Amino acid sequence: MATKPGILTEWPWASLGNFKYLLLAPFAGHSIYSFFMGKDESRRDISYIFILVYLLMRMVHHQMWISLSRYRTAKGDNRILDRSIEFDQVDRERNWDDQIMLNGVVFYIGYLMFTQTHHLPLWRIDGIIITALMHTGPVEFLYYWFHRALHHHFLYSRYHSHHHSSIVTQPHTAVIHPFAEIVIYYLLFFIPIVVTLFTGTSSIASIGAYAIYLDFMNLMGHCNFELIPKWMFSIFPPLKYLMYTPSFHSLHHTQFRTNYSLYMPMYDYLYGTVDKSSDTLYEKSLEREAESPDVVHLTHLTTPESIYHLRLGFASLASKPHASKWYLWLMWPITLWSFLITWIYGHTFVVERNLFRNLKIQTWAIPKYSIQYFMRWQRDTINNLIEEAIMEADQKGIKVLSLGLLNQIWLVGDGLSKDEQLKAPKGTLFIPFSQFPTRKARKDCFYFTTPAMTVPKHFENVDSCENWLPRRVMNASRIAGILHALEGWNENECGNMTFDIEKVWKASLQHGFSPLTMPSATESKA
Repeated sequence: MATKPGILTEWPWASLGNFKYLLLAPFAGHSIYSFFMGKDESRRDISYIFILVYLLMRMVHHQMWISLSRYRTAKGDNRILDRSIEFDQVDRERNWDDQIMLNGVVFYIGYLMFTQTHHLPLWRIDGIIITALMHTGPVEFLYYWFHRALHHHFLYSRYHSHHHSSIVTQPHTAVIHPFAEIVIYYLLFFIPIVVTLFTGTSSIASIGAYAIYLDFMNLMGHCNFELIPKWMFSIFPPLKYLMYTPSFHSLHHTQFRTNYSLYMPMYDYLYGTVDKSSDTLYEKSLEREAESPDVVHLTHLTTPESIYHLRLGFASLASKPHASKWYLWLMWPITLWSFLITWIYGHTFVVERNLFRNLKIQTWAIPKYSIQYFMRWQRDTINNLIEEAIMEADQKGIKVLSLGLLNQIWLVGDGLSKDEQLKAPKGTLFIPFSQFPTRKARKDCFYFTTPAMTVPKHFENVDSCENWLPRRVMNASRIAGILHALEGWNENECGNMTFDIEKVWKASLQHGFSPLTMPSATESKA
């Protein structure tokens, strides 16, 4: 929220939550029915049904950039800023799909109101040329001056400060604005579309390509890693005035009074608002190599739907304790595809990076689900993946590698079956040692999740939850690995060897980790 919210800050459907999608249901249903069930073939209009396809493509496009950006910034190569992302930013940016909703409403209403939008041709070259010219001229020019106006203290405090609350940008940061601000942007972006419609030069290709261009540039420009190669500017030097880079726009979020342009920096060069360090930051970001951490925590996927709860998946789901969602059943084709891929091929990948004072920490995931660990024919593959990860960590000079469930520190119990739970006396505390919480069969007992502790405030870049644990709570095996590195311990835990638990407990408290409080009876019955 802006520091002094102005009028039309809230989105009209903010109170509806996920039910906001029902606003598009009548339009989408009518377009599908009229196209596939209409008796008059001459009235079937591909332009009408294309709106739904376009909106779905936008959703997928956004998520692809979000996942790619989080993966690349976790690895560290070409990263621009080292600052962290926390839960408050995730919560602030969770409604990135609002502007896609608005796009759909505008397109559907526009189609029903204006006959010019009906039966558009697939392609017209004159419409594409007009669209490009209108964007380069009026759209970029008007946006530049409107953007500068938004940085005046009156408008900034009421509207634009909400967007700039995110210093470290992510792709979906690009569309996090108050409602009134987005409306103005849409009025600007619709200039080329309206002009081509009323000049009879519009086509599905001109509208679709322009919409994809807007999204591509917007999402790419808000990534926290640099990906535009230098050879592009070497081959065509004027390109630096026609296309910005992520580092160029990142400076706008850190300096505030420079680099105002939309996607074409030529207006910043023309009016003298280019940040002097733009070229330097661009080159430094391109040259930056992947980060070599001090501590690595090796883990694996749990349930098939856990891919959506990863930090690389749906950011809003990852920021909450793992729980099944009914709408994830709609994603079953992708879930099944990912599950099949892990059976055939997989390679350990970076999931998350954290910073504990000066200690660099990464979490690596083995692309195998829990059920695959019980399959005999998968054992060799899994063992090879673990061995490869250990060898890679050794080659990179990583100090400590903690092996998730294999780490024996602080294992305090095991999960119980339903029959065993029923035999327990009233008030029993069930404490599993695995990452899976015990299924609750009793209302008169207390249930703990994985042995875990709350991380201190100076533990940075924590914006996702670890499986079923609450926010800023970490399981004991990960903490153990961090403590090994902080304390400089050289002991290795193998076989029946177990480290001095009392020593580890005292070290954890000294470094700011705190124990979880006893769950209340009400919580245990939830």
